[in-house]
Amino acid sequence: MQLSTPIEQITRVGPIYQKRLKKLGIKTVGDLLLHLPHRYEDFSNISPIAKVKINETCCLQGKILEIKTIRTFRKRMSITEAVITDATGAVKAVWFNQPYLVNVLKPKDNICLVGKIVSDKYGLCLSNPAYEKLGEGELTHTGRIISIYPETSGLSSRWLRYVIKQVLINSLNETKEILPDKVIKEHRLLPLKNALWQVHFPDSMSLAQKARERFSFEGLFVLSLWILMERNKISSKKAFAVPLNLALVQRFVKSLPFKLTDAQKKATWQILKDIEKPRPMNRLLEGDVGSGKTVVATIAALNLMRAGYQTVIMAPTEILAKQHFKTVSKLLEGFKLDVGLLTGKEDKFVSKKLNNDTIEISRKKLLEKALHNEINILIGTHALIQDQVKFEKLGLVILDEQHRFGVEQRAKLTKQETLPHLLSMTATPIPRTLALTIYGDLDLSLIKELPKGRKKVITKVVPPIDRNKTYSFIKKEVRKGRQVFVICPRIEAKRSDLDGKKVGPQSWSEVKAVKEEYEKLSKKVFPDLRVGILHGKLAMKEKERTMRDFHNKKTDILVSTSVVEVGVDIPNASVMLIEGAERFGLAQLHQFRGRVGRSKYQSYCFLFTDSPSRKTNQRLKALITCDNGFELAEKDLQIRGPGDFSGQRQWGIPDIAMASLKDMSLIEKTRTAAKQLLEEDPKLKKYPALQDKLKVFQERIHLE
Repeated sequence: MQLSTPIEQITRVGPIYQKRLKKLGIKTVGDLLLHLPHRYEDFSNISPIAKVKINETCCLQGKILEIKTIRTFRKRMSITEAVITDATGAVKAVWFNQPYLVNVLKPKDNICLVGKIVSDKYGLCLSNPAYEKLGEGELTHTGRIISIYPETSGLSSRWLRYVIKQVLINSLNETKEILPDKVIKEHRLLPLKNALWQVHFPDSMSLAQKARERFSFEGLFVLSLWILMERNKISSKKAFAVPLNLALVQRFVKSLPFKLTDAQKKATWQILKDIEKPRPMNRLLEGDVGSGKTVVATIAALNLMRAGYQTVIMAPTEILAKQHFKTVSKLLEGFKLDVGLLTGKEDKFVSKKLNNDTIEISRKKLLEKALHNEINILIGTHALIQDQVKFEKLGLVILDEQHRFGVEQRAKLTKQETLPHLLSMTATPIPRTLALTIYGDLDLSLIKELPKGRKKVITKVVPPIDRNKTYSFIKKEVRKGRQVFVICPRIEAKRSDLDGKKVGPQSWSEVKAVKEEYEKLSKKVFPDLRVGILHGKLAMKEKERTMRDFHNKKTDILVSTSVVEVGVDIPNASVMLIEGAERFGLAQLHQFRGRVGRSKYQSYCFLFTDSPSRKTNQRLKALITCDNGFELAEKDLQIRGPGDFSGQRQWGIPDIAMASLKDMSLIEKTRTAAKQLLEEDPKLKKYPALQDKLKVFQERIHLE
């Protein structure tokens, strides 16, 4: 078997287990071998039976004296009992509802057992122990350090150990080393074959740790290689060199009803200087909610337009695309250019010649205009990267809240070989370690200042006892003419938490559902106020009507899912109330908070939680003391891990490497090693196994 062999070809892995494995993201032999244990239990010390203690989990070895199964008709269950003896004494082992064991285990069999010692009315016994017969090869589940894996329903660690061992036996000799010898030696890493065995079936805890270090290094090394190769690939391409039209930029800046911050000026300068170069810009504009990224992007688009080039602005949702269309059109009033809007669900195009009325034309006409450079800026969703959308002179692609957009995707948008420049924008501050790795192919511009005159949003954690006080406060704010957001984690209540794990009725009732909350607030808490509802399952026209009503002050309170996390601008809203706040990360809570405080009014963010956990309350209180999104992102990374920032599975690296994205020292080592290797061998011609690994890695990355 090769690492690329599909799991369907593994012996004794039938359709049911294949489905369960795929739930864990395991599709190939390589995936299975890189499904690493998340902890270990050491059962390598064999306890004499005479020395076992009550409530102790221990490992015993001995001979079966007798074994039998009895049925208890009152409880309708079977109990299998065996008496195990060694040189020091005897103990009873008990299994429930496993009557087949009398056919598997026989008197005089020597076995190894792991389980908890409990006391019943007949004395001490070993309750429901794991077992293995001695003398049938190396132990797998007992009598050694055993691996405990991330599991799913119907897929136990015991089963995974069994299958992984068979796969290792059958495929280890075929496994090719991925890392160069000099990298292994320099960083004192275990070779791949040794590491694979020791990570799953370690001879000692120190070897298990060494094996884990090997896979952490390998995952980050491959990621660093790919990022650096992407950067090199883009640098080797040609782009339109667009000169800075300083007079035009100054005229635009003077037309604004506000002053640019120093951070906005610096970011604008970095972008405009990048665009002057004949190679494609690849820049990430990172700024807190409300910091003015759109204005910076608009300056870049205007500069390109005056030089005869087109710009695309791509947003993740139709709501946000339409808001960008409105904002950009308003910012560019008086500059006489065409701004278009294209979305996937509506087969129409809205073109705005800014000195005329908005007009609607057909999709076919829109595509013709784009192809013949009759549109200066086209704004839309992912519908923009359909095959039929082509531009004559596309100079700039601006992505909002999306960072992966490679050479191939850029090339699809234009009929020329010259690549457009790329500017990504995000309101989610990216921790430093992720900026070096996952987003390391992008140059970084930061906007850390908020526009002058913004008041700090007052943030409070609200326990259940203070709910009614908060509701009274909200009524007062609405009477002043203000509006309110209420955020819930779900659309409808389900018997599962946000991670998809089954939970009990109590936890289920704590998960606030948008529809239930809407019913409660509109009928019981605020019957005299106008309450609206917004979530992802609404039809687009309904979403638009809801947002339009809220924007036009026809709605006082909007109950919503996280769909309002980005891009919704309601300056009149002064209260953000977040239900089940403990279910969101700090960075996401900060995003929600950024929906208010966008005008002269004092604004408030209330974090509702029913959780009694001290840790939860400490985490939420970090929002009270810190209104800097960059600091919160670093804290969030330490608390929740990198997967929440980047989408863990889509990156195609093991969980252990993803977790290591917190480790700056390891990141610097792997990045340096990758850089040195590429300087010696830019195409990795000497390392075919590493090339194959990178190819698989690239296929796994989700490029939209």
